[in-house]
Amino acid sequence: MSVSESNKRSLKALVDRGIVPGLIGYFGDRPIGWVSLGPREDYARLARSPVMKPVDEKPVWSIICFVVDPSLRHQGVAKALLNGALAWARENSVPLVEAYPVDKTGPASDDSMWFGAKRMYDRAGFIEVARRKPARPVVRKRLLATGRSRVP
Repeated sequence: MSVSESNKRSLKALVDRGIVPGLIGYFGDRPIGWVSLGPREDYARLARSPVMKPVDEKPVWSIICFVVDPSLRHQGVAKALLNGALAWARENSVPLVEAYPVDKTGPASDDSMWFGAKRMYDRAGFIEVARRKPARPVVRKRLLATGRSRVP
């Protein structure tokens, strides 16, 4: 089974259990982006990753990746998706959000940026808590909940 097929099956398994594995961004009726987020424990691959393995035992939601319509890149779609993800996490009483961005000093290819750029997270108030590879920090943001309970 290909990695793509395995990812699709894993995503479908989450949805079949009633778990919201991410958010879709729209421009009018047209889907233009996706951000994957949810409780760290819903993503078994994170525990095996040398970059994304747990920093500590604190319960966190992880922002895993972004997908943005290629014709709309560099226009703030990822930033809007990040803001939507943070709002969704707050609404679900998530106290801590973690992400695994790319931190490159020079220009980066769009293909390597599906984790998001560190400067985008910096601007959103995330703090670096670990760095296991030179260009791959782990960043976190503490949230204040707005009331609703966590979705199953």
